[in-house]
Amino acid sequence: MDPLSTLWETFFDWESMREALPEMLTVGLPNTLILAVSAALLGTVLGLLLAVAGISRTRWLRWPARVYTDVFRGLPAAATILLIGVGLAPFGMEVWGPNPYPLGILALSLIAAAYIGEIFRSGIQSVEAAQVEAARALGFSWGEAMRVVIIPQGVRRVLPAWVNQLIALIKDSSLVYFLGLLASQRELFRIGQDYAANTGNQSALLLAGLFYLALTVPLTHAVNWIDRRLRHGRPAGSPGDEDDDLTFAGAVEGSPR
Repeated sequence: MDPLSTLWETFFDWESMREALPEMLTVGLPNTLILAVSAALLGTVLGLLLAVAGISRTRWLRWPARVYTDVFRGLPAAATILLIGVGLAPFGMEVWGPNPYPLGILALSLIAAAYIGEIFRSGIQSVEAAQVEAARALGFSWGEAMRVVIIPQGVRRVLPAWVNQLIALIKDSSLVYFLGLLASQRELFRIGQDYAANTGNQSALLLAGLFYLALTVPLTHAVNWIDRRLRHGRPAGSPGDEDDDLTFAGAVEGSPR
């Protein structure tokens, strides 16, 4: 057969895609979102704590954070998921039963936290030291200056890099299938694998990939738009400008002369 015809029949069989589509919509997509969103929230919180600990002046906070980052960034994601999901499986069975999702979410969160922590740390350290000194001069403690002045600016500066890590996390959620999933627990990639194995055609896997694209591409463009708004402000002549001008004029008129 012609190689192009073979490629088309193997990956672009619309009938195979149509058969897999309902289950991907009702089972795969919700499970993928549960894994990705839960791990993103927990990983972001842990990553921010790691970032603050990594720049701390206290050695017993700084060094454990660096060791954690080196270990979880160096291990393959599949190894970490197996280590957590299989190693802690007896504990999980006692607490929440055979559902592998909590341990899968924990493993994904630990992986994401190592990367997100480094992203946040670089953003925080990019803020000029003079701003800390200015905040201290105004009476802020070091902790208050970090929380109110430095950390918000640092996070804003690395927003695109943070979203890139969330996109990687959405794709890494497909590795949870290593822990063994029931039919109702399968995420997008696992459903695609099952259909490919049953039909001998890879079109369902391509459909799963299209779902991942549908999740990640809009997220990328949304954060780029937010980043532009944060960097350049609202465009001139936007509807809110008139209200701002009226507010400012009112404040001037009501000010003491």
